Amino acid sequence: MSRLRELIEELCPDGVEYRKLGEIGTLIRGKRFVKNDFIEVGVPAIHYGELYTHYGISASEVKTHIRSEIALKMRYAQPNDIVIVGAGETIEDIGIGVAWLGKRAVAVHDACYIFHHELNPVFISYILRTEAYHRQLKKYITTGKISSISANGIGQAIIPVPPLPIQNEIVKLLDNFTELTAELTAELTAELVLRKKQYNFYRDSLLNFDQNDRDVEWKTIGMIGDVTKLAGFEFTKYVTYVETGKIIALRGLNVKGKLDLTDVKYLDGSDLTKLERSKLYKDDILFTYVGTVGQVALVDCDDKYYLAPNVARIRLDKEVVDPAYIRYFFQTEYFMRKQIEKYAKTSSMKNLTMENIRKFQVPIPPLEVQAKIVSILDRFDTLCNDLSLGLPAEIAARRKQYEYYRDT
Repeated sequence: MSRLRELIEELCPDGVEYRKLGEIGTLIRGKRFVKNDFIEVGVPAIHYGELYTHYGISASEVKTHIRSEIALKMRYAQPNDIVIVGAGETIEDIGIGVAWLGKRAVAVHDACYIFHHELNPVFISYILRTEAYHRQLKKYITTGKISSISANGIGQAIIPVPPLPIQNEIVKLLDNFTELTAELTAELTAELVLRKKQYNFYRDSLLNFDQNDRDVEWKTIGMIGDVTKLAGFEFTKYVTYVETGKIIALRGLNVKGKLDLTDVKYLDGSDLTKLERSKLYKDDILFTYVGTVGQVALVDCDDKYYLAPNVARIRLDKEVVDPAYIRYFFQTEYFMRKQIEKYAKTSSMKNLTMENIRKFQVPIPPLEVQAKIVSILDRFDTLCNDLSLGLPAEIAARRKQYEYYRDT
């Protein structure tokens, strides 16, 4: 019998008690500070965004410090308190907590709550990552430009409260499992980084054509396709974003080598009869021309997408060139260095004009050669990036295994 099972049978023969967070501790909201208040050496502070980007289950040191005159107005988490995020961009960000295990008090941002209690803080912090806990919070979360929850809402969550020896044993088990999982994930991630470097080298080698090769023609994008964008007046007059629907506006954040649809806006309330020019079809290439210039993606179906601002649409003559082949060429180091850097202008942000994009020169081997290159790179790309295969799948499986074990 495991030590945990022995403790449960000894200390909880009739089952474990469940209580609301608001009954076992107090929740106090932090106070606001901004980036202008940051300094390299000052009063330690925790900003709400750091809870789901920087910290894990617990923290004993902080990376943020604020000016002492601001610190006088702040509220502080004491050692062993838990800092719980109360606002974020998504519902999933809400309620994540980190146990503060430092030796001194730390100032807390007003999008967080300080939870003062007398339990094992790491035990509580682990609970704040579980699906069962987050499922309870959803009905108390308000959504809009940001998602948020009140102290009363967090306080309604019901959690198991076993005796302290059981809490300590669970923390010991989960700390060991967390460490082992982190080590394995780090090894797999390092291997994935090397695979991607190998893939990039292989892709660039396959698409490195001699300018004097007689079997390869060099043509401009303007010679083999049509390039356009969503005009400002079209966006202002005819586009209305909504949160749900069927017609997706593809923005720059959706263009990341492939379509990324984790964060989308819909156009179902727009006057689509006025937006025919920005309607997208299968095999159209998307190209970001403002800010993060040069990200590409291939449209995968008809009647589902329209252009949003800051993304160009390239529609190629498929009797001459395979759009998938051009997508891969646009990702090469040669193209980024020799062509994008040549035409990109720097003002308030890097950008390209449609005329610049039409001037891009691309190598055009026979279609059968293009198809072979695409087939090879598709397989390699899948092994490196597909979440259902290879190393990404192994990393995802380890993460799911860890979450299942923690929640259980």
